[in-house]
Amino acid sequence: MLFLKRETFFLKCVVVLMVLPVLALCIFVLPVIAEFFAELNPKLDFLQYPFLIGLYVTAIVFFVALYQTLKLLSYIDKNEAFSELSVAALKKIKYCAITISALYVLFMPLLYLMAEVDDAPGIILIGMVIIFGCIVISVFAAVLQKLLKNAIDIKSENDLTV
Repeated sequence: MLFLKRETFFLKCVVVLMVLPVLALCIFVLPVIAEFFAELNPKLDFLQYPFLIGLYVTAIVFFVALYQTLKLLSYIDKNEAFSELSVAALKKIKYCAITISALYVLFMPLLYLMAEVDDAPGIILIGMVIIFGCIVISVFAAVLQKLLKNAIDIKSENDLTV
């Protein structure tokens, strides 16, 4: 039991550490990127703020997913891993990943314009990695959600049998 809490403590620390760079990016880097985009494309400078808002929305959705991950780890600590609460947390993580992926798909044309003007194809690659990474996370969360739901159903059947 102590080993399990130590492992989840480590994972909770990792999740908290994942928040810090994204928060720093939101505060220090994203406004500079939006300004840079407006300078590169003076005709499209009106898209600076929608682009910035979209990136902030993806960051908020990312923070929600990390919060759900912390909740899931706390359920594991409390020996409630096989509960409907865990299924709900996985479902929210799945929807967060789908939302981030969809938002980046919507912003790919802007990323393409930035890459075209600045001659930096790596921007498109970063966008694609984020999209496919989020798709993988959503599929993985969906599979875990389904497995957990089946395990809960089997457990409830066994409880009724005994």
